[in-house]
Amino acid sequence: MPLVAHTSLPTFRRLHEEGEDILSPDRALHQHIRELHIGLLNIMPDAALEATERQFFRLVGACNQIAQFHVHPFTIRGLERSPQAQAHIDHYYESFEQIKQDGLDALIISGANVTHDHLQEEDFWQPLTEVFAWAKENVTSILCSCLATHALIQYCYGIERTRLPSKRWGVFSHKVLDRKHPLVAEINTRFDVPHSRYNEIFQNDMEEKGLKVLVASQEAGVHLAVSPDGFRIVFFQGHPEYDDISLLKEYKREVIRYYHDERHDYPPYPEHYFNETVRHVFADYEMHVKTAKKFHQELPPFPEDEILEYLDNTWRDSAKAVFNNWLGKVYQITNLDRRLPFMDGIDPNNPLNL
Repeated sequence: MPLVAHTSLPTFRRLHEEGEDILSPDRALHQHIRELHIGLLNIMPDAALEATERQFFRLVGACNQIAQFHVHPFTIRGLERSPQAQAHIDHYYESFEQIKQDGLDALIISGANVTHDHLQEEDFWQPLTEVFAWAKENVTSILCSCLATHALIQYCYGIERTRLPSKRWGVFSHKVLDRKHPLVAEINTRFDVPHSRYNEIFQNDMEEKGLKVLVASQEAGVHLAVSPDGFRIVFFQGHPEYDDISLLKEYKREVIRYYHDERHDYPPYPEHYFNETVRHVFADYEMHVKTAKKFHQELPPFPEDEILEYLDNTWRDSAKAVFNNWLGKVYQITNLDRRLPFMDGIDPNNPLNL
């Protein structure tokens, strides 16, 4: 069912232009369909702020549950913002105080960039833990992406993430480990997921604390895990929300950082993402960048248009399926207080039969 454009957030217009079914508030009023209110705590940096909105809104809007989805973006203090990004937040985002007052059925927490070795040293750590504490008591289910997964696992279970020898970056093959869990019902038993991170929480550490690992990769480690109860907290270490060009945009930013001496080495390619044609284009571009840097010339244009047709998205369908399963369970639980005859066999203390 569709998203409801309950505010003037530009993401709604952008998604409508892409062909997504977006309901106006007037149309939504005439549909006697249950509303689900989903928070999006967006703590991504400025360059990815609005893209992250669109990515998660798309996944929510693709769900086929019989509900109208109201997504409420908000953020927290402790994150440095440009004037433009802050203006976007001030104009379109809700405050955490308003979120607490109105309530949510579910909460999505995005990844973030960090500047310290330990998460508890970040300026946003205390505000983030305040959201965690409230959500654990007031929200049916919390879904975390990447950095949020590391932060919430540290906060709840005391596991601090481990720095990897090099960045885990690319598109990796994964396998479903628990095919009976409702979050992975009716999805491919093998599928790809993008990763982009310098740190990891390992499967053994998760399982020692009782977390249930549902999807993992031999190369990239755990992608999907859930809290011991099976549903209240959903942990992604990967980025199923990514667009097909998301890793390309990251690669471009790293090339620019190299050109401006913000990194010493030329960035490697994201693994399993560029085919041979793309690698050939970027090998040629690398020579031009190094020449321009050496002789203090202008950075040559990034050859994005030359390679877009060669980028494949091999994770979107599986991501949609997991989100559909997740929001289906949220819908089921939030409706248990209005029981219908077909619900008589559902245990209200264990609605997922986990």
